[in-house]
Amino acid sequence: MILFPAIDLKNGACVRLEQGDMARATVFSNDPAAQAKSFETQGFEYLHVVDLDGAFAGKPMNAQAVESMLATVKMPVQLGGGIRDLATVEAWLGKGIARVIIGTAAVRDPALVKQAAKAFPGQVAVGLDARDGKVAVEGWAETSQVTALEIAQRFEDAGVAAIIFTDIARDGLLKGLNLEATIALAEAISVPVIASGGLASIDDVKALLTPAAKKLAGAISGRALYDGRLDPAEAMALILSARKAA
Repeated sequence: MILFPAIDLKNGACVRLEQGDMARATVFSNDPAAQAKSFETQGFEYLHVVDLDGAFAGKPMNAQAVESMLATVKMPVQLGGGIRDLATVEAWLGKGIARVIIGTAAVRDPALVKQAAKAFPGQVAVGLDARDGKVAVEGWAETSQVTALEIAQRFEDAGVAAIIFTDIARDGLLKGLNLEATIALAEAISVPVIASGGLASIDDVKALLTPAAKKLAGAISGRALYDGRLDPAEAMALILSARKAA
């Protein structure tokens, strides 16, 4: 189980949104590279980054901030937001991103995901952000008519590295992960699933380490880390202890 600290980028700053609403953004840092370094120093092993402006624009918008993070940390970085074509996938991987996350294009252009996953094995993940079970696209501005499971099943044999499943209703609100829906998705497909949206406390981390959640590959934490509700040292100690016991 990997716990990914999240950096969401808006206008070059680290922010957290509430339920994906750009008008409800809280700025936590104006120095993404320093924030990334802080997470690395705290013992985290893998960084999750989202270019929020890119998700709305359909193309990378915070490249300078991302590149500054890549130059600052040694841990792998996965990046989503505005990745809608193979050229963008290739460009980010060439700059040192360990794994790209394709969201909107996974709904609208599944062939792109399959092509990218084949060209870059182990380096392409799919981001599925669900509102009432249906997948949202375009930076969550629109809701499609397909379920997360229907989309995930399209990529069963495509070589996708992971599915990142976010419950939009909980994102940024510290209400706890929607483990029931996330575990159900993980048990229905063979692709590793990462939980996202609402991780609020050490109790969520403990729940992720129970036998019921054993199929989950990891979880993403944002606001709880920024406002001090989740102690990084305590969380990482629990995870490392569980790994040794496994």
